[in-house]
Amino acid sequence: MSERTGVITFKGNPLTLIGAEVKVGDKASDFSVTDNGLAPKTLADYKGKVLILSAVPSLDTPVCDMETRRFNNEAAKLGDDIAILTLSMDLPFAQARWCGAAGVEAVKTLSDHKDASFGEGYGVLIKELRLLSRAVFVVGKDGVVEYVQYLKEITEEPDYDAALAAATKLV
Repeated sequence: MSERTGVITFKGNPLTLIGAEVKVGDKASDFSVTDNGLAPKTLADYKGKVLILSAVPSLDTPVCDMETRRFNNEAAKLGDDIAILTLSMDLPFAQARWCGAAGVEAVKTLSDHKDASFGEGYGVLIKELRLLSRAVFVVGKDGVVEYVQYLKEITEEPDYDAALAAATKLV
């Protein structure tokens, strides 16, 4: 698996990402993750939907909390053709607890803790921490990546408006 250095920082400290950089026009990589009920989920489970894939280090941190709540609020306005998935290395139990406490129902949280297939496939697995780096991907109904934002500093929030605009134009 390829490693990329000099791409992201955490509070100014450089980190290494595992996996190739995803670019607009790439075919979306399949992944195998776990939902809050411990069921396996793959990219195919969301076939026919436009996807906003929001990778975060941990729901139990302030920026990830704000980001997931913001996408949850936006998801309620988007309709059934768009699904917003938040992926992290948090255990499914922790994700379920966090969603319950935060009232998050429109965004689906998925855990990549088992084999890091999302992290590696989308180039967001942080080697030093075994967490996902902050990034947002929009995948069209045809399975092609239409928008990518890797956050250089993982404590910063993504460009919500750009991701939402990219997704809504695909419906």
